[in-house]
Amino acid sequence: MRFSGVQKKKILYIVIAAIVVLACVLCTVQIVRTNRKNAELEKRRERLEQLIAEEEQRRTDLEDREVYVQTRKYIEEKAKSIGYVYPDEIIFREDD
Repeated sequence: MRFSGVQKKKILYIVIAAIVVLACVLCTVQIVRTNRKNAELEKRRERLEQLIAEEEQRRTDLEDREVYVQTRKYIEEKAKSIGYVYPDEIIFREDD
């Protein structure tokens, strides 16, 4: 089967058009994949930022607790909770 010059040009244009369409489809697929990946990474970044904020709050709470446990008030509370009293302290108990 032999093609004339006009037919060869038509076939060439069809092939070129198919290649262009295929390239567009491949680019679109890649763009969609990239957008999905970006969305996933954004969600992950937000979760990690939330975890960082929670851990920073926890660190602050622990630092506050560290200061508090070194105070006289804390020591007295703990001592009283296990039954210690000052030598000059009088304890009144109600009879059953």
